[in-house]
Amino acid sequence: MPTARAQGVGFRSERGPILISLMLATGLVAIDSTIVATAVPSIVRDIGGFESFPWLFSAYLLAQAVSVPIYGKLSDMVGRKPIILAGIGLFLLGSVLCGIAWSMPALIGFRALQGLGAGAVLPVSITIAGDIYSLEERAKVQGYLASVWAVSSVVGPSLGGIFAALGFWRGIFLVNIPLCMLAGWMLVRTLHENVDRAKHRVDYAGAALLAASLGLLILGALEGGQGWAWNSPVSIGIFAVGGVLLVLFLMVERRAAEPVLPSWVVSRRLLGTTALVSFGVGAVLIGLTSYVPTFLEGALASSPLVAGLALAALTVGWPISASQAGRFYLRIGFKATALIGISITVAGLAVLALTSAGPSVTLVAVSCFVVGLGLGLVATPTLIAAQSSVSWNERGVVTSTNMFARSIGSALGVAVFGAVANAIYGGAAGGGGNGPAVVAASGAVFVAALAAGVLTVAAVLAMPAVRAANTDAAGGDGGEPVLTDAEDSSR
Repeated sequence: MPTARAQGVGFRSERGPILISLMLATGLVAIDSTIVATAVPSIVRDIGGFESFPWLFSAYLLAQAVSVPIYGKLSDMVGRKPIILAGIGLFLLGSVLCGIAWSMPALIGFRALQGLGAGAVLPVSITIAGDIYSLEERAKVQGYLASVWAVSSVVGPSLGGIFAALGFWRGIFLVNIPLCMLAGWMLVRTLHENVDRAKHRVDYAGAALLAASLGLLILGALEGGQGWAWNSPVSIGIFAVGGVLLVLFLMVERRAAEPVLPSWVVSRRLLGTTALVSFGVGAVLIGLTSYVPTFLEGALASSPLVAGLALAALTVGWPISASQAGRFYLRIGFKATALIGISITVAGLAVLALTSAGPSVTLVAVSCFVVGLGLGLVATPTLIAAQSSVSWNERGVVTSTNMFARSIGSALGVAVFGAVANAIYGGAAGGGGNGPAVVAASGAVFVAALAAGVLTVAAVLAMPAVRAANTDAAGGDGGEPVLTDAEDSSR
């Protein structure tokens, strides 16, 4: 198994090529999350299906969220390299098929295939970083990976707009081909791992039940109040069947030799609380990314580019603080660092909520930047604390569980925030086209996001006060837990 080595962090270090390949792989998912939205009008004009286009996003997010825990377990069983390469391969295949899609249903199906690939790429990239970098180095590496999202928040919409203007929307998918091939080739050449080749019993039944149950529950959250009414037979049926399948999954996991989602992932206090923190981060993120552009465009008639740049301030603040998080958690501990971060986040959300009645592009951009700074000091130390509390053969499932919790937070956030906004739109003349209604609805969503931030404070306070143990002179952790004995109380 790979171990962390103290050779510096950066592109010119010995591990630089691996870092570049991880950033390329992350960039595939990051750009894809923003590039499609700007080309939707062109897609609809070409192949039709306007009433179905929201599924371009729902199918992708659903497939990605459901597959993350499964990939995490598989990476612990067979190694990171084959799983991330399989993910890149699926993403490549999905991109090619999207580029030749002949109808909206076909495009939606191929987007789901892309999502299955993304479900492997993101968590396994972060897990690899946790494997090859020491505890002291991981925060800086997370800053590098987070910076990819900052760049993508500008590059994605710009590329999408260019392809749309050229009348070649298929280019937004075909551009992934060389990026996938380059990322895969670099990983094949540079990433080497020695995995203990033991015989494993794959939990096929558990994986199938987990995918089906979570798929239905997330689908219900994503489409409730949008595709169908919350109290409709369809909505009730989806949640009921999803709940039954989830109970069956839990029963199967109790008897499985190697469960796909072990019970210790949520029973250990540190892992359970950091997952809750990630859940809150996902909810806050979706609240801002979904409604800040709508707020500025509807309230101030800002152009999509200006609104997008204001939101991009969030993804600029995140990598700045994430790269410096290590300086904090090595001195004051993970919990104290996360408390500082969530306090900054809540402050930024409060300013955004309190000033929403008097819209200002500058103030919104500054608030988003502050929220990004805070989230970088929340997400990075809590994830690294969770990774550092387990050994190599558990790190994949821990990382994927943390990422999955963020996806669930976003899915439920979409449902809650959408219900809040729609309740206000429904009572206003002109609905979402009414400027004052947009201001009122967005302000209510920002208040709801602030509430999610406050609840996340409680999750951070519930974390055990763990600190990083001293690593050896080489700076590596050997793939083993590197927290002090205080972490034992969290199990």
